[in-house]
Amino acid sequence: MKTRQLGPHLTVSAIGLGCMGMSHAYGGQEEADATRTLHRAVELGVNFFDTAEVYGPFANEILVGKGLKPFRDKVMIATKFGFTIGDEAKSARPSGTDSRPEHVREVAEASLKRLGVDVIDLFYQHRVDPDVPIEETVGALAELVKEGKVRAIGLSEASAATLRRAHAVHPISALQSEYSLWTRDPEGAILDTCRELGIGFVPFSPLGRGFLTGKVQKPEDFGADDFRTTIPRFTAENMAANASLVKLLEEMAEQKGVTAAQLALAWVLHRGDFIVPIPGARKIPHLEQNIAATEIDLTDEEVRTLGELLSPEKFSGKRYSDAVAAMTNR
Repeated sequence: MKTRQLGPHLTVSAIGLGCMGMSHAYGGQEEADATRTLHRAVELGVNFFDTAEVYGPFANEILVGKGLKPFRDKVMIATKFGFTIGDEAKSARPSGTDSRPEHVREVAEASLKRLGVDVIDLFYQHRVDPDVPIEETVGALAELVKEGKVRAIGLSEASAATLRRAHAVHPISALQSEYSLWTRDPEGAILDTCRELGIGFVPFSPLGRGFLTGKVQKPEDFGADDFRTTIPRFTAENMAANASLVKLLEEMAEQKGVTAAQLALAWVLHRGDFIVPIPGARKIPHLEQNIAATEIDLTDEEVRTLGELLSPEKFSGKRYSDAVAAMTNR
């Protein structure tokens, strides 16, 4: 497995595994099946695994910690804090943000216990809290690093300006944001800032929440509790409108002898050597296909052509509802 750097201290596999879908948002799966997928990922050289307290809530951290326990010395586990979650955690949807220093510490201690580890390898602020200066939040994270409870610090869905302010307090190792052929919001200032400051960039949903695989074609493909039913891009009308663009991706993939998913991932990987995508995979064949994408070579012309044929403005539908989008820092 090829490796890439997230900041100066984390060397990770060129592709990671987003674990959210194993117990959250997309219907989940049986623990035994999830554990087999986690173990197969390690066998194939993946050492970077992503979870968060809000996934479940809490259940995903427990699942990931338990599943990776036999390989703790071989893997990097990233988790996230920053949402307000009810005491009984009956709802998977957060009610707001909370990045007060005291809350950061509370979540860190709780995540350490759920994961069953002594140190969190990468601890992200899940969403920027508009009510707490980023300097205060990062200051609290820096204290956790000093105490040996956190190895590296990250932000998620943060603007370039916020990233610079955070990095001035303590080195930021990674920024996680949605990025794929159909979502390019980080291009420009955000990716340029990551390059300049030596910060790794971790794209979540690099396969467009499954749509760019060509396997998701209509809302009926989702279960009743699937998060995608709340996303404008996944209405029947928008999915039908976007189908022709995925067809173009499938045609280009066939020409190269790969799948649409693999070509979409290869495009993301070729956008910079500081980029480490974390596609989700609940089934081992999908995991294996995703990992194989790290071996696909694309010419500059192929990268450019793909980017132009599937440019975001050609897709119909917003990536989030207005309420969820409001939590993104701009």
